[in-house]
Amino acid sequence: MVSLELSILTLNVWGIPLISADRAERMQHIGKELASGKYDIVSLQEVWTEKDSATLQELTKAVLPYVHYFYSGVIGAGLLVLSKYPIVTSLFHSWTVNGYCHRIQHADWFGGKGVGMCRIRVGDLYVHVYNAHLHAEYNIKNDDYLTHRVIQAFDTAQFIEATRWDAAVQILAGDLNTKPTDICYKVLLYTSQMKDSCNSDTVTTNECKQNSYTSKKVLARNPNGFRIDHIFLRSADKIKTSILEYKLPLPDRVPGKKFSYSDHEGVQVRLRLQTKQDSDTCSIQHINACLDEEDADEDTMRDVKLTPPQSPVLTNGHSSVVHSEGECPSDEPRLPKSLAIIKEAIELCERHLKKINTDRIIYFTIAAILFASLVVMAEFPVPVGYKTVYLLLKLLVFAIILFCIFMGSIWNLMERNGTLSGKTSMEIKLQNSQYVNLKRD
Repeated sequence: MVSLELSILTLNVWGIPLISADRAERMQHIGKELASGKYDIVSLQEVWTEKDSATLQELTKAVLPYVHYFYSGVIGAGLLVLSKYPIVTSLFHSWTVNGYCHRIQHADWFGGKGVGMCRIRVGDLYVHVYNAHLHAEYNIKNDDYLTHRVIQAFDTAQFIEATRWDAAVQILAGDLNTKPTDICYKVLLYTSQMKDSCNSDTVTTNECKQNSYTSKKVLARNPNGFRIDHIFLRSADKIKTSILEYKLPLPDRVPGKKFSYSDHEGVQVRLRLQTKQDSDTCSIQHINACLDEEDADEDTMRDVKLTPPQSPVLTNGHSSVVHSEGECPSDEPRLPKSLAIIKEAIELCERHLKKINTDRIIYFTIAAILFASLVVMAEFPVPVGYKTVYLLLKLLVFAIILFCIFMGSIWNLMERNGTLSGKTSMEIKLQNSQYVNLKRD
């Protein structure tokens, strides 16, 4: 029997050039923390510059010598994986929708986001580590990016399922910008059949009151913060995965400093992987039954083939959940709940497609009105002394016309096709799940 332990860390390092406070100094301290030897595999997000990536690699090369930085889009994907063990294969899958190019203040589109995979050889086993950073939620009440994020979550889950191969365990570790109550979270877990390593409702990883970068305004709006940084797991049939510990390992402040390591909290999970004897291996039917619970609560889906958690305890002021040994929890069918989640996601895509069509009409209408105004302006003589202003005004109007034509045609078609790609994939998943459910009945 093969038995080994792994320590996994995920952290959004908040490395936005010219915007993130104390970035250069924080990168130094993050690198020193990662070089402490506490972590076997590290998944980092928002490493937006190659300089920061090089800094982190240099500081950790003695203990985490195997590295992969994912390049994509205009400024890179911002994803970096550091490993104690050899990375034998890497793969990056870009998402079909990822924000809007004209919303420069959000900049998600320029990152060329997607999900990156590193196939890591740990002894005689292979571990697949997935690093992802879903589109941010900038407005809770009016979330323009919800459909994009749902499609990203579904796409990520499909990618994880398609690259299962012979992995002993699959680990998704990243800033997923989705809370346990969100549809994105449910779509990702139900579709990928992964489990959440945390089952505590009190753990938060972003906008936390103890973080130095959380403003008073944010705390007044939401004093408890959110848990949007996750580590999800899925074991192979012949591998028993035990979660030994879940915790937020980083102190509230960098030692000797007045600031935190990042505006997000790091998440660490310690795992034990053990190969099962043939007599201990669940049958495929039993596993499917565990994955298809109808009436179980949402936490159940986090524990299939993983160890059920005990109550959380505090370690140095941070939440730490220690898990004990366990098996597959329940045989009640849960498929109808997963079908409902996929149906809700499809309906969301359909509403978004209607919005895309409305946007196209609006853009072309604005372009037509402005073009007509240019024609009218050409019929009137330029007032004396206003020739330069008049010329600049016409150039501005012409630029807006070009922008509206671009957004109503090329960009509109890109977003439409990206949304349709996600929607049709969901429909295939839904049809197959319904077919499996009918056969089971």
